[in-house]
Amino acid sequence: MGKKYLITICLFLLWCTISRAQQLPDTLPDPHAVNPYIDKAQPTPFIVGKIYIEGNKRTKSYIIERELPFKTGDSIYLTDLVNGFETGRRQLFNTSLFNEVVVSLKSFRGYVVDVNIEVKERWYIFPLPYVKPVDRNLSEWSKQGYSADRLNYGFKFTWYNFTGRNDKLRLWLITGYTRQLQFQYDQPYADKTLKHGYRIGFTYSSNKEINYLTTDNQQRYIDTLRDGLKKYSGYIEYQYRPGLRTWHNFRVAYTKQVADTGLTRYSPKYFGGNTATISYPEISYTLKYVNVDYIHFPLTGIQAEASLLKRGFDSKNNMWELSGRFSKGWKLAKKWYFGWQGNGVVRVPFDQPYINQRLFGYGDLYLRGLERYVIDGVAAVMSRQTLRREMVRFSIPTFIKSKSHDKIPFRIYARTFADLGYAYNKDKMQNQLNNSLVNKSLYTYGAGVDIVTFYDFIFRFDYSFNQLGQKGLFLHIKNEF
Repeated sequence: MGKKYLITICLFLLWCTISRAQQLPDTLPDPHAVNPYIDKAQPTPFIVGKIYIEGNKRTKSYIIERELPFKTGDSIYLTDLVNGFETGRRQLFNTSLFNEVVVSLKSFRGYVVDVNIEVKERWYIFPLPYVKPVDRNLSEWSKQGYSADRLNYGFKFTWYNFTGRNDKLRLWLITGYTRQLQFQYDQPYADKTLKHGYRIGFTYSSNKEINYLTTDNQQRYIDTLRDGLKKYSGYIEYQYRPGLRTWHNFRVAYTKQVADTGLTRYSPKYFGGNTATISYPEISYTLKYVNVDYIHFPLTGIQAEASLLKRGFDSKNNMWELSGRFSKGWKLAKKWYFGWQGNGVVRVPFDQPYINQRLFGYGDLYLRGLERYVIDGVAAVMSRQTLRREMVRFSIPTFIKSKSHDKIPFRIYARTFADLGYAYNKDKMQNQLNNSLVNKSLYTYGAGVDIVTFYDFIFRFDYSFNQLGQKGLFLHIKNEF
């Protein structure tokens, strides 16, 4: 696949993502607007009366009402109101504030309809010990012999729903392989209209070992440099949510990285310009649309995201990045689901320092079955196809005297999948370093099991095959802690 075709595919995918996010109706755009989906053919609308809310000991009532597709005083037909109950339940459950949500009709008063909402709140304060390998996944850690030297450990304090407005306060104190101090406060509803919010934070980290190069599609490390690598970063983000399902985020950040001067001997292009120190600003805008049944494990519905990032303004670090992601899930039959996800990213100019070339194998951008490898580059496309069947769902009692935590629910799904991808890198050194997966069509396939439980914990077991003729069992754990 040539460079021109790759760029064309990336731009087409990104255009589709942005167009889809903008053209899809923000199904219920504003909780303060009269419901626009009234069937004019029906004879008599009802009036939404009182909205009763039960179980919200900490969450403000207006935060709950923010997620509803109707408000007191709206004129609405009964069938539309009942459909709105399910929409409201999904929206409230996707706030991650509650273990259970029930939205129902409470009573009639002539043509006035009262609504009842019952919620079971989660625990919001988590002072937790923290132990985690620094490697990209468990397979990568196994290559290092499951060494305890490659563990981060420390303390993570997270306070969800800090003031009852679905805001979050995080403080991380981590040592071990990486010394890290991190603070973040997220306030999505900072004004009376509940449409404007912000996020602020800073991070400090220090590593003795540095991933300075990629060879044979593997990360290479050096730990003999005295000063290692230090990173300082601060950011502020403005958030705008005009309706229920669309978010706009504007972010400004500043980062400084300082490495041991000896790093340039091993990787002259690490920061670009044969330097061991770099400072750069970042400005980004992200548009996101979410309309799914369960945001942490979507089976049906649509998610779309497009982002434009500008990093640096000088010759050492000067990058524009355009990225997009679109996913859709369908219910095929009872307990059967199919999902598709497409990702694309382009970074220009194509001549980028090593720290700006990370693509497949980092974060959520990976092909299932190629977890052992990393693929660097400046442009990539990926397509994931997944067929699932729900096998069983059950709950285990906790024997805790609590209405909201008396049981732990489980859902288990069997799954088959196939992934396709392509990464482009113009750096001729990639071939010299035997990075054979660059500039080549990639594919993987396999089967697996998903285990979903509360507090958004998801365990994924994959038995995968790749185009290299390799196979293996991989475990992925996803959670918000």
